[in-house]
Amino acid sequence: MKKSTKVLSLLLSGAMIMSMAGCSGQAQESTAASTETNAQTAETTTQTASDGLSEGSEKTFKVGICQLVQHDALDAATEGFMDALKEEFGDAVEFDLQNAQGEPNTCSTIINSFVSNDVDLILANATPALQAAQAGTNEIPILGTSVTEYGVALGIDDFSGTVGGNISGTSDLAPLDEQAAMLHELFPDAKTVGLLYCSAEANSQYQVDTVKTALEALGYTCEFYAFSDSNDLSTIVTKASSENEVLYVPTDNTAAANAELINNVCSTAGVPVIAGEEGICAGCGVATLSISYYDLGQGTGKMAAKILKGEADISQMPIEYAPQFTKKYNASICEALNIQIPDDYVVIE
Repeated sequence: MKKSTKVLSLLLSGAMIMSMAGCSGQAQESTAASTETNAQTAETTTQTASDGLSEGSEKTFKVGICQLVQHDALDAATEGFMDALKEEFGDAVEFDLQNAQGEPNTCSTIINSFVSNDVDLILANATPALQAAQAGTNEIPILGTSVTEYGVALGIDDFSGTVGGNISGTSDLAPLDEQAAMLHELFPDAKTVGLLYCSAEANSQYQVDTVKTALEALGYTCEFYAFSDSNDLSTIVTKASSENEVLYVPTDNTAAANAELINNVCSTAGVPVIAGEEGICAGCGVATLSISYYDLGQGTGKMAAKILKGEADISQMPIEYAPQFTKKYNASICEALNIQIPDDYVVIE
């Protein structure tokens, strides 16, 4: 009896051990399957999230635009710049457009606000805006436009064409020797030329210095007539028009913003003005050798797009120039002064 009971007990113990081993194997298989399923689920979720990020979370770029003053040339450059970026990015670009109303100190305030708002790129439209941007940040990419000579504007000796650092842009410099030749073409018998410009604009000084040399080589006697701002402009224009047969006004923002004032004085005196750009010519000039500021702005916008997309390093981008220049004339002022214009000039609309 005791022996059979012992055998039965051994048999039952074996059965229990086998049963437990089977359950343990099933549990391990179940756990492994569950782990594999969870891993696959996690991988799928991660991939879905990644796909959603790349497809549905397009970055929005913030671009700050500091424009020195409102006049036709700068307005056109800003418009071209914005159109180029909107064509590239659509609604994925936001603009903060601010106008300094001709005050360089206001440019600094505007630039500081852009830096505080951590914009992705700054457009500095005109030389004082570029100078303020240079002083305001050495990290945010800065593109200038409507800037005549970057070496002069930024105080770079022996400028090679590339600023370096975080600055590049486009220049509105027209061939100054060709502007002098145009003045000679229209007024070959004149003897005296007054060079009217704003002394607060470094690039204006550069232009009149260069044009003076070219005009003197053509036999003219030239004098500088500098005004500090719009407050003394009328007095200086009156003096210049009373002492000269022709006036030359370079690409100058203060002059552009006050072209009507210049015209009122010069038209009364019967003195023609050769202008450095189309906007000034439309207001007070008889003729100009000018660029398209809208096209210049578009070119700047295309540079900005490359920077924002990471396709170009701004420190390696040389300053770009307008591809073509056009002889244009102001029909109404030419008619009033009885000036005959050659056939290869285009009327300003």
